[in-house]
Amino acid sequence: MIETGFSATSTADEVIAGIDLAGKRAVVTGGASGIGIETARVLAGASAEVTIAVRNVDAGQETAEQIHAANGAKVQVAELDLASPASVRAFVANWDGPLHILINNAGVMAPPLTRTPEGWELQFATNHLGHFGLATGLYPALAAGHARVVSVASSGHLFSPVVFEDIHFTTREYQPWVGYGQSKTANILFAVEANKRWADAGITVNSLHPGSIATNLQRHVSQAEIDRMRKEVGASMLRKTPAQGASTSILVATSPLLTGIGGKYFEDCNEAAPNQPGAFTGVAPHALDPEAAERLWKVSLDTLG
Repeated sequence: MIETGFSATSTADEVIAGIDLAGKRAVVTGGASGIGIETARVLAGASAEVTIAVRNVDAGQETAEQIHAANGAKVQVAELDLASPASVRAFVANWDGPLHILINNAGVMAPPLTRTPEGWELQFATNHLGHFGLATGLYPALAAGHARVVSVASSGHLFSPVVFEDIHFTTREYQPWVGYGQSKTANILFAVEANKRWADAGITVNSLHPGSIATNLQRHVSQAEIDRMRKEVGASMLRKTPAQGASTSILVATSPLLTGIGGKYFEDCNEAAPNQPGAFTGVAPHALDPEAAERLWKVSLDTLG
């Protein structure tokens, strides 16, 4: 187990202290909301050349201006709709040169049943397929940069494995939290398989749970539902600040302690222990299963054509 000396209360600034990212290029998806803003700010503050990839370019520009005002760093903004394969392909086509850090941070949580024009369930399409297409499309740039890829998952992966027989809820009843859970399991499985396939190219891929942070991610979830879930899982859902919530992403993306380390799942700035029955912490066996990871990779390639 990897222990770093940091904890659940560590902030992103504390984690990155002393690390110089001058000459490094980073992409943060969803960098205009939630912990994405803090992630982008801290990377830029360490002298990385940061691009925030966002659906709402106006919100992205506003975030870039706020970061510039805070620390003088210049942040690039690029349009990216992860639920649109065409948008993902356009982002990839427009990228030029090496990429050293890719933080797959954007996501959607527990909306009513929504399908993309392709018929894909929105959470799986956005949280997994979009990021899968982005990372695989950027592979040449990642290899050139000997990159770290960070897959922002969630303890919500405990809600469900990937149900390969009916990923998109075409025959089974749609349950928002089950859909969220399988999409977050997919984020972890992606890290397992991508690291296996890409390590020889100098790319490491890890996943993480950022913690429970009050952000726009919860826009589809009522306060009553949040209260119910907090009561159900107890203290493990204590709220973090955005600065604390971004810390594990920053650690996985930048810490020298993780040089050459991949295929692992982190929470509270340390490698997570196996989940124990009844607990809402740790990593479930279904999320680290190498056979499921390989199967998901093939399904994802087939789905995206």
